[in-house]
Amino acid sequence: MPANDPTGRRFGEAAAAYERGRPDYPSVIVDWLLASAPRRVVDLGAGTGKLTRRLVDRVETVVAVEPDPDMRRVLSAHLPEVVVVDGTGEAIPLADAAVDAVVAGQSWHWVDSARGALEVARVLRPGGVLGLVWNDRDESDPWIRQLTALLREFGTSPDADYEVSVGPPFGPLERAEVGWVNHVTVDAVTDMVTSRSYVIALAADRRAELVARVEALASDGVDLATGLVPVRYVTRGYRAVRP
Repeated sequence: MPANDPTGRRFGEAAAAYERGRPDYPSVIVDWLLASAPRRVVDLGAGTGKLTRRLVDRVETVVAVEPDPDMRRVLSAHLPEVVVVDGTGEAIPLADAAVDAVVAGQSWHWVDSARGALEVARVLRPGGVLGLVWNDRDESDPWIRQLTALLREFGTSPDADYEVSVGPPFGPLERAEVGWVNHVTVDAVTDMVTSRSYVIALAADRRAELVARVEALASDGVDLATGLVPVRYVTRGYRAVRP
């Protein structure tokens, strides 16, 4: 799980790669996050809509909150029926007690956990749910360990895991996780890597060198039976109820 990233929020520079390369979220975790059967849900830090897609068929209304204009454009192009607004975890442009749930896919580590918790609690109705989810590469897989070692060689992967934290008024977090495999093309592996903020911030020559080595590693990992690379993930979900 990524730590807070000193490179800044630069995902918009690689919004198309983000959309192509980032994995979806397993249905079992999404269903677990939405176990309270919310009707109106905020997708916080929605990006290009990876989690939003999983929400639109499950709830009555989804409001996607995303600070990057390029990411918002990609999301709107794919999900024109979804309301997309400019905002952050510390400044959600909605009224008090406006929604039943706030979920954040791959984004809460960008949020100040104390300020964000207060802001999420403001827009949630009493008893509403905050749900957080991350797709983490499964480091028990040897190929994944090689990829992580390569990213760290180029200084593009944090050395420490992010510790999930949510401030008051939320209490202890419930947790669930599921392991799964995403079968993708070699190009999708490189898109996954180049959509990372650390990689976006690299000098062009270093980024080109990293991409070439990722392509070689991904090619070595292709399953000959399918022609695809099996990328293993552990998806971790967290939820807490607004008192």
